[in-house]
Amino acid sequence: MRAALWLLALFGVAVAVALFAGNNQAVVTVFWPPHRVDVSFNLMVLLLAGLFTLLYLALRAASAVFSLPAEARRWRAQQKERAMYGALMDALAHLLAGRYIRSAKSAQNALAQEKGLGLIVDQSTHATGHSLGRSHQLRSLAHLLVAESAQSLQNRAMRDQHLQLALQNSAHRSAQEVREGLQFRAARWALEDHDAGAALDWLTQLPQGAARRTLALRMRLRAARYARQTLQALETARLLAKHRAFSQPAAQSIVRGLALELLNDARDPAQLQQAWFSLDESERAMPELVVHAASRLMALHGDAGMARSWLLQVWDRMVQPGSSLGDNLRIKLITVLEAGLDSIDAAWLGRIEAAQLNRPRDANLQYLAGMACLNRQLWGKARQLLSQAAPALQDPQLHRNAWRALAVLAEQREDEAAAAQAYKRAAQL
Repeated sequence: MRAALWLLALFGVAVAVALFAGNNQAVVTVFWPPHRVDVSFNLMVLLLAGLFTLLYLALRAASAVFSLPAEARRWRAQQKERAMYGALMDALAHLLAGRYIRSAKSAQNALAQEKGLGLIVDQSTHATGHSLGRSHQLRSLAHLLVAESAQSLQNRAMRDQHLQLALQNSAHRSAQEVREGLQFRAARWALEDHDAGAALDWLTQLPQGAARRTLALRMRLRAARYARQTLQALETARLLAKHRAFSQPAAQSIVRGLALELLNDARDPAQLQQAWFSLDESERAMPELVVHAASRLMALHGDAGMARSWLLQVWDRMVQPGSSLGDNLRIKLITVLEAGLDSIDAAWLGRIEAAQLNRPRDANLQYLAGMACLNRQLWGKARQLLSQAAPALQDPQLHRNAWRALAVLAEQREDEAAAAQAYKRAAQL
C-alpha cells in the first residue's frame, strides 16, 4: 500500500513538472559587462538545484573530516566501556561459580577499565551510555564484588576496604539503591561472623522504607537472637508474621519460642509479670505460654493466686469434652496446680472436684483431686482417689508422687507394710 502511494505521488510530481516546465518560455538574462548571457528558466532552476546539492555535499564532507578525531575517541571509549562491562560480568559469573580469586581480579579489572575510560560525560551530548550516575553505580558494584569475594576468602581487611570504597561511591543520589544493597550485604557479613552488634548497627542505618522490608526484618530477627535481645526479636517476629514472611504454623512456632525465651529470662516475679503483660493478647491465649508462665511464676515464688488466674482459661479448655490439649500440657498444668495447693481457694477446689466427677476415669484428674484432699487432710478420700489413679498414671513423676503420697497415708494409719510397699513402688520408678 505504501509503495502504491509513493508511485502515485511520483506520477503527480512528474505531471506537475511537465505542466510547469513543458511550455515555460521564460528566459533569465545575466549581464556580465561587456557580455550578456541568456539562459532558459528551466535550466537556471536545474543549475541552482545542482549548486545547492554540491554545496551540501561539500559541507557534509568537511564536517566528516573534522569529526574524525572525535569519532576515533568515541570508538576507543566504546571499546573500553565494553571491556569494562565484560569484566564486571566475568566477576559476577566467577563469584557465582565459587571462583573467588578470579572474581576479585575481574572486578578490579573492571575498576581499572572504568578509571581509564576518563570520559567527562554530559547528559545531553554523551558519547556513550556510561553516564556519571552509572559510573558511581558500576564502581560501587565492582567494589561490592571484590568485598564479597574477600568475605568468602575470610579476608576481612580487604573486605572492609572495598566496602568503604563502595559506600563512598554510592553516596551519589543515583546510587541510593546500591547503597541500601551494600548495607544489607554488610549486615549479612556481620551475621556470618556472629557479630550481632555490628549487624544491628548496619540495619539501623537503613532508610525507614528499607528497614521495613522482609529481608531487613529477617536479618534483624537473626541479629536480635544472636544478641539475646529477646523482646526485640519477638517484636520483629510479629512484624514478619504480619507480612506473611512465614507460614502460619511456622510463625506461631517462632513467636511461641521467643515468648518462652522471654519468660525464661525473668529472674524475679516482677520481671516475669512485666514480660507476661508485654505479650499480645493472642500470645497470652496460647496454652503453652500460659502454663509455662504460671510454672515460672510458681518457681520464682510469686503470687500463686495470679498464676491460677492465668491458668483458668487453659483449665476451662482442658475440661471441655473433646479438648485438643496434648498430654504433656495437661500433665504440666496439673503439676503447676499441685505446686500451689497450699494456697488454693474454695473456688478452685470446686473446679477440681467437678472436673474429676465429670471424668471419673481420668487418672490425672483423680491424682490432682487426691493431692488436694491430702493437702486438706481428708485422708480417706485422698487414699481412695490416689489408689485409683496410681496404677493408671503414665507420667513417671506423677506416678512416683502418687505412690509416695500413698506411703505417707499408710504411715498416718501406722500401716508399716503398706507404707514400705508404696515406697518400694515409688523407688522402682
